[in-house]
Amino acid sequence: MVGDAVIVEPKAGEVRIDVAYTGICGTDLHILHGAMDHRVTLPAVIGHEMSGRIADIGPGVSGWAIGDPVTVMPLRWCGTCPACNRGFAHICQRLNFMGIDSTGSMQSSWVVPASNLVRLPADLPLRTAALVEPAAVAVHDVRRGGVQPGEKVAVIGGGPVGLLVALVASAAGADVTVLEPDDRRRSVAASLGIKVLDPTGDVVAATEEWTNGAGVEVAFEVSGAAAGVTTAVQLLAVRGRLVLVGIHSAPREVDLFRIFWRELTLIGARVYEPGDFDTAVQLLSTGQIPAEALISHVTPLDNAAEAFAILERGGAMKVLIDCQPA
Repeated sequence: MVGDAVIVEPKAGEVRIDVAYTGICGTDLHILHGAMDHRVTLPAVIGHEMSGRIADIGPGVSGWAIGDPVTVMPLRWCGTCPACNRGFAHICQRLNFMGIDSTGSMQSSWVVPASNLVRLPADLPLRTAALVEPAAVAVHDVRRGGVQPGEKVAVIGGGPVGLLVALVASAAGADVTVLEPDDRRRSVAASLGIKVLDPTGDVVAATEEWTNGAGVEVAFEVSGAAAGVTTAVQLLAVRGRLVLVGIHSAPREVDLFRIFWRELTLIGARVYEPGDFDTAVQLLSTGQIPAEALISHVTPLDNAAEAFAILERGGAMKVLIDCQPA
């Protein structure tokens, strides 16, 4: 449902942003279908992939000016839990993920703590900058996987995050192949110069040929499907690393014997840290992540339902909502 909202003035330590664009992701679809009702209090404004400009500044905020282009790192942590005390505030045990646990960016005006702002280059288009948050996810995933130049990397799932992981890994010097069953998504990957395989074929044989029988050093499971986990484990080389990116809402069977036999490592990669946003901004600014090739649809805010329907139908890449009035 789309409705009118009252402009909220920023309090001390806060800023108000005129939101330009908000992207829709799989998490937003989960929210739409009620899978996250234990965290979302209705009525709610969702959305966390965004770009915009500062429209108003609350008392006590320095270093920012009205009109500055920004995005938001949508994480608020407690600072006192065991995770925070160990230096892992991004996965705080009482984490507030803005757009899920609190008000998000799918609105024309959004008030946020100034501490959550990420500065954008003046020449980076706001449409492109709406991909900073998902690009930061990919940067964090690749960093967690310890990807090194020259390593063979398989990405299971060629949706927006999967292709972002592939692009970030390629920028790190890896040799990357994406496995994706959808023809349209494979076409997008190929247009970006990324090698692609249809996972309905014999991907194990294809990977053995590609890696001279060794397997890949790193596999990123981005599909969220049981078959994706199985395939990722099958493709890994001795001492390979499996980075779990996709959200698996149900328990999965895993070939633990192969993990034992090849001394594989399973790595969780959940969100991101501040440095991941800085790297994401740089990769988008330099064109190493070609954002426009990943943006398949832009719809106005008053037609947000259609934006969700487009994503639901499958095959689309990144769907953005234009949050400013026409």
